[in-house]
Amino acid sequence: MSESVLPGGSAPDGNRWLTPGVKGIGSASLLADVGHEIPTALLPSLLTSLGAPAMALGAIEGISDALAGAARFGGGALADDPSRRRKVAVGGYTATAVLGAATAAATTVWQVGLLRAGAWVARGLRVPSRNALLADIVPPGAYGRAYGFERMMDNVGAILGPLVALGLVAWLGVTWAIALSVVPGLLAAAAIVYAIRRITSPAGRVTVPLRIRIRPVLRGDLGRLMAAVAAFEVGNVAVTLLILRASELLEPRYGTKTATTIALGLYTGYNIAAALASVPAGRLADRLGRRGPVLVLAGGVAGFAVSYGLLAVDVAAVAFLAVPFVLAGTGIGAVETAQHAAVAALADENLRGSAFGLLGAVQAFGNLAASAVAGVLWTAFSPTTAFAYLTVWMLPALAGLAVSARRLGR
Repeated sequence: MSESVLPGGSAPDGNRWLTPGVKGIGSASLLADVGHEIPTALLPSLLTSLGAPAMALGAIEGISDALAGAARFGGGALADDPSRRRKVAVGGYTATAVLGAATAAATTVWQVGLLRAGAWVARGLRVPSRNALLADIVPPGAYGRAYGFERMMDNVGAILGPLVALGLVAWLGVTWAIALSVVPGLLAAAAIVYAIRRITSPAGRVTVPLRIRIRPVLRGDLGRLMAAVAAFEVGNVAVTLLILRASELLEPRYGTKTATTIALGLYTGYNIAAALASVPAGRLADRLGRRGPVLVLAGGVAGFAVSYGLLAVDVAAVAFLAVPFVLAGTGIGAVETAQHAAVAALADENLRGSAFGLLGAVQAFGNLAASAVAGVLWTAFSPTTAFAYLTVWMLPALAGLAVSARRLGR
């Protein structure tokens, strides 16, 4: 008896999930992260050379992140159509690479802002398509491992990007370093093309109309999951606040320069922990069955709760601070992997792009809201108040995930 085959050319045996297509998408994530981390790391230096004030950096990053979140939502509608999602993925990777590198030629602050915003819009548009493509080429029983692999590769890229930026700056200077970021970016586009060529379109596929679909995505099990995810993301702050907390705690003892260096080292540990946790988290999600992604997601949220609780305490010891950074890194590796695996498993195939687009929007705007509220509490009261608030905010998310897991277990 012949073995059935998925559209991506992979057998439904969960042990054969690491196909050439999955490797291609993972490589695209790694290379793209290296490519956009270079201009991100060097953006402050570029703006300083143009005489821009510090608030210009905050404005450019804030606007770009907001546009990226909106683009993820819009990109979800584009990704509902299998043929369209392939074009959006390739175009998104290519445009991000070109626009990001083009900031090297900017001579004014507004040019930097425009190019940065354009790059982030392209980056946002491609995310739902990439996630939907990955679901196209693996069996449902291997979603956790596939998305864990993709998240691991992305986090490795986040580690390598700043290191490559430092090497290029030492060799060629800031401008050329930013310009050369186009190379890994375009290689990422080539990798996604390689992955797409491993996907076979089912015969008779009808073109999906382009429209925003929210209500169908929010029905049933997927709707309950999205509510719990939203509760988590509204308490999930940007990692820069963790870096700031460590820097401020360590500064009285070590001085500004050394404290900043140590804090950046802790951030590197965060990224390493995220990379190491992603695939094991995916394996566990697959092993635990239908409720697996939700249970792993709950574990990651619990890790964040403990991390934020520790950061609420005024302890200026490097060994102590390493614990919340590693916990948060492990948590994000588990959370992102489980979120993607859960959405892929629970969304209707024809709504998968919209589901991933809504997830991306919830992540982006939830993080923005969390960071804004925590920043206000930090300034008005204290960092302890801010992190205590974030710790408590994890409880509604855990309660929502418990309800979701219980329903899926019926």
